[in-house]
Amino acid sequence: MIKVTNVRKTYTGFELNCSMELRKGTITGLIGRNGAGKSTLFKCILQLIYPESGEIKLLGKDIKDITEADRCRIGTVMSDSGISGYLTIEDAEKILKNFYPKFDGKAYQEMCRQAGLDPKKKIKDLSTGMKARHRVICALTHDPDLLILDEPTSGLDVIARNEILELLRNYMAANPDHAILVSSHISSDLENLCDDIYMIEDGKIILHEDADVLNDSYAILKVRDDEYRDMDKSHVLKVRKEMFGVICLTDDANYYRTRYPEMIVEKSGIDHLIEMMIGGENA
Repeated sequence: MIKVTNVRKTYTGFELNCSMELRKGTITGLIGRNGAGKSTLFKCILQLIYPESGEIKLLGKDIKDITEADRCRIGTVMSDSGISGYLTIEDAEKILKNFYPKFDGKAYQEMCRQAGLDPKKKIKDLSTGMKARHRVICALTHDPDLLILDEPTSGLDVIARNEILELLRNYMAANPDHAILVSSHISSDLENLCDDIYMIEDGKIILHEDADVLNDSYAILKVRDDEYRDMDKSHVLKVRKEMFGVICLTDDANYYRTRYPEMIVEKSGIDHLIEMMIGGENA
């Protein structure tokens, strides 16, 4: 569905230089801190900005060959774009109907009703959570094959975030051959949603792994200084010095559980993973 190969885009003080792939039938997450390059990469994929080099394929085509009909197969949510806030919810329906041949007005109305969106209310007068729900509904209701969502849950409370994530789960359950690329700096949003996850930092992909592998194999080791000195570090990715000793990030928890049964081995979770991959040192 998406294949990015050695795409490079530079700004003063920042360079995006990365590769990634989104397969049909999967939800792929892109995680990283604010300013790490998530939005820049998405804008390159959507041709909102143009990279200096590299190749991008979208829906099996080079992006230079994408047609208007192809664009109608893509649903997008970008943090800095959307329908004019001076329009009402029902005005937005009319615009979407004119833009997308496969727009489903009944589905739009029903999803808006379920989200508590007043058809007569102007978009600018909606709460932050309501605006976010509406952006996702607009992306979903023209039967897209591919969703590209940049920080769709940013700035929302836990309940609002979960409602949006449920919309995405329902979309994939109803369309198992479609795909979603979604970014977030709130890693817990993606932990139980995605099939695989890319981590970006300073414009570069520093980790790509299946979500099941992250959950099952990645872990935090807590060891004393003397234990760290003597242990086998062949499966240690990053380390960080602490008052009690050393924290290690491993990609093979079972190796250390078996080899060192007294060692403290804790599930890392994506938050710890990000913290260690960005802030830790090489073993």
